[in-house]
Amino acid sequence: MQTTTSVIPAPTTAERVRTALIRADTTQLAIDGCDPLPTSVHHLLDDGQVAVVVAEDSLPVALAWQSGSAGIPAMLELTDHSPIALRNPVRSLIWLSGTLRPVEHPRRVAAEIAEILPHPELLDVGHRSELLCLTLDSVVAADTTGAEAVDVADVLDAAPDPFAALETGWLQHLEEDHADIVRQIARRIPPAHRGGRIRPLGLDRYGLRLRVESEGDDHDVRIPFHEPVDDPAALSRALRLLVGCPFRNGLPPRT
Repeated sequence: MQTTTSVIPAPTTAERVRTALIRADTTQLAIDGCDPLPTSVHHLLDDGQVAVVVAEDSLPVALAWQSGSAGIPAMLELTDHSPIALRNPVRSLIWLSGTLRPVEHPRRVAAEIAEILPHPELLDVGHRSELLCLTLDSVVAADTTGAEAVDVADVLDAAPDPFAALETGWLQHLEEDHADIVRQIARRIPPAHRGGRIRPLGLDRYGLRLRVESEGDDHDVRIPFHEPVDDPAALSRALRLLVGCPFRNGLPPRT
């Protein structure tokens, strides 16, 4: 897929990883000698470990307990899909590699996670599910621009995008109810890259990403906001400024 690079500012790779940890809708745990195992919950703990919930009778659980405190090498793959039905729906892949170990008090840790992430699968920990922790050694993020390694410390220091949990609703609203706004914003794309069906692809505090689905290939374009935004009201204003109508935004008309 061809990609059109965008103008800075944009999220750092570390910020994109933190956001993917919230948004990724498909996750698999990979261990040598085992088939990839879907995980029902993944959560970054304060100490930098990634907690995952897997089936209690799975081979990775048995291997992790056999290894004890030494742990076993493992990789968690996160896939972030667009909430819009695009021709190529995968927006990014994140690979988290490290050492997988069992948790000494899994139900207590599950309860602590549930206070932040109230996922129903956490109730099954200790019954039908098991909670394991992955101590990170390396992080790699990939999207249509390519793959990039990012320092684990940078990931731990970064913050997820403030709209990570709201992005799905906003993008679907743009796609289903405001195609006119998308078309007007798309006028900011250089004409040479504008041929094809233009769809909303991503939304973050720095701007809007659009996917151009053309006959020969697809490419992505970032349309930056005038300044970063941090709350829904500011996001709404920023989108209307991209349309080019500050009066509709509630701002005074230019004189």
